[in-house]
Amino acid sequence: MLRFIAQRLISSILILIVITIVAFVIIQIPPGDFADVYKQELVGLGGASEEEAQEAADRLRDKYGLLDPLPIQYLKWLGAIVFEGDFGWSFSQRVDVSQLLAQRLPRTLGIALAAHAISSIVGILLGIYVANRQYSVADNVAATFAFFATSFPRFSLALIIMYFLAFSLGWEHVSALHSPEFRYADWSIAKAIDLLKHVGPVILIAGLGGVARNMRVMRGNLLDVLNQQYVTTARSKGLEERKVINRHAVPNALHPIIAYQGTVLPYMFQGELEAAIVFGIPTMAPMFVEALLKQDVYLSGSIMLLYGILLIAGNFIADMVLAVLDPRISFS
Repeated sequence: MLRFIAQRLISSILILIVITIVAFVIIQIPPGDFADVYKQELVGLGGASEEEAQEAADRLRDKYGLLDPLPIQYLKWLGAIVFEGDFGWSFSQRVDVSQLLAQRLPRTLGIALAAHAISSIVGILLGIYVANRQYSVADNVAATFAFFATSFPRFSLALIIMYFLAFSLGWEHVSALHSPEFRYADWSIAKAIDLLKHVGPVILIAGLGGVARNMRVMRGNLLDVLNQQYVTTARSKGLEERKVINRHAVPNALHPIIAYQGTVLPYMFQGELEAAIVFGIPTMAPMFVEALLKQDVYLSGSIMLLYGILLIAGNFIADMVLAVLDPRISFS
């Protein structure tokens, strides 16, 4: 078991290094750098002359080493993260990247984990329900729901829900994390309810596709298990159908679901990204898009690094849980 864990850790670290390299290269592909964006802002918004803006851009490049070769920039950035815990300086936000991540990562994680929990629990329960009613009205309705939930663009769904909340229900301040009266207030039950009111639609949108996916996977797995010989044997012994399903079929049908969970969390982050941008929730998603547009390499690279860590961590945890639950897995 320890050898298995060590092998998975080593492979996870190697994959993470590859992710950092690919992320850093992709961010650098567009022509120019943040200094060019900064120069345009000085000329367009600050009223500076071309010469003054060019001198300011050159000073920025010298200060942060933007003229260094790409491998040198990457090694400096990664070395600062590994040995100093320093994610660099955000050019667009003009603050340490670590400070921005500490502020917005908990919000993103909270929304993504809440959507993940809802999608897993509701999706698995729905999958169990419709698998025992194959080709019934409920099964057909669930299949239709799964088709639309997985194919309908989430940003379009977010726009529709925002329109409904604002114009049909008359909600004010839909596009915010808190209502104005709670923005600077101390934490209380009323403020928590207000927060849930604002992030609830984002959680719903991020988790809706996950509900459909988990339901389809659970339904297919359970139908396969119900046709196995040991299930037929359990029924032939006179066990109640409820006990056959809950004690024998469902535990074995959960194994592919557990392995699948390692890839679900990034899917939740993707849904959170689209919905949070539409609703204007200050999570990592809007900040990530802005960093990409302004070529803020350290901020966008750090966010992509965190997404990669979460993806690898999700797969690692799923492997460990599956290894503990299924004795048929070999640790060699």
